[in-house]
Amino acid sequence: QISKMFGTVVVGVGIAGLARIRDLMNPMPSSPSEHLKLFGFVSRRSFGNINEAKQISLEDALRNEDIHAAFISTENRSHEETIRMFLEAGKHVLVEYPMTLSAKAAHELWEMAEQKGKVLHVEHIELLTEEYKQLKKEVAGKDLVKGTLHFTGHVLDENKSGFPAFSGIARLTWLIDLFGDLTVTSATREKQKDKNYSRMTVHFQTANKKPLTWIEERGPGMRREKKINFCFTSGCLENFPEAPRSSVGLFMQDQNLFAKKLLGQVSKEELAAEKWRILRCLDLAEVIQQYCEEPEKIYS
Repeated sequence: QISKMFGTVVVGVGIAGLARIRDLMNPMPSSPSEHLKLFGFVSRRSFGNINEAKQISLEDALRNEDIHAAFISTENRSHEETIRMFLEAGKHVLVEYPMTLSAKAAHELWEMAEQKGKVLHVEHIELLTEEYKQLKKEVAGKDLVKGTLHFTGHVLDENKSGFPAFSGIARLTWLIDLFGDLTVTSATREKQKDKNYSRMTVHFQTANKKPLTWIEERGPGMRREKKINFCFTSGCLENFPEAPRSSVGLFMQDQNLFAKKLLGQVSKEELAAEKWRILRCLDLAEVIQQYCEEPEKIYS
């Protein structure tokens, strides 16, 4: 039996794109990734070759019938348009989070992928970290009383990366994955343009009406880190549990998952749960943005 191979192209060669090229050229032995074959990469900048990978034009990538899948690693703002082009060309798509910067676009693209029978996979390496896997084990089965997830990081260019609820959707994904569906009760955002500082504060309720807070804070020189404070009926968790280092890189784990989907090795239940989670987080990101951008309500 000839094993099925999927020709792939990487679009965008920032940090993620370069990691993708590396992992596609060096798949894990006997993993689903061995079914992916890198054809080349697309970039607005001119590179020629990166390692053995050759640069090809966007037109070639879309037209070439030997390319079955695109890995989209461009800036957030251009994800939507790029996903649409590759789906229209009949290709499977892997895209870095956030999938889009609008919930409506995400739902449309997902529908389009389903109509065309193509895999649309959104990378969520934040769920694949050992730190997160340990945290999830620690939280499992406990009753939440209240909790906070506070992220700090360097300044992002919002014209490229989008509103913080979208660019920071990894944090929202954690909260939904840990505590189930959430409802936004309020959200505000403080910006100090002169200082290049931004702080978004979001208040949620769980299905059991327990409060959760997400703070996304960015400014010059801020270390990239997450702080947690989750209080349960049994006590509070303020530090991440100790976690081993994984022998498999996060992008490689994600690539293996994408390849499994292409090979039809992921259950319908898992696919449905993942679709729900991704679209739900994008819906919530949009609600948060609307709350933050509303003019102050004046109560008379």
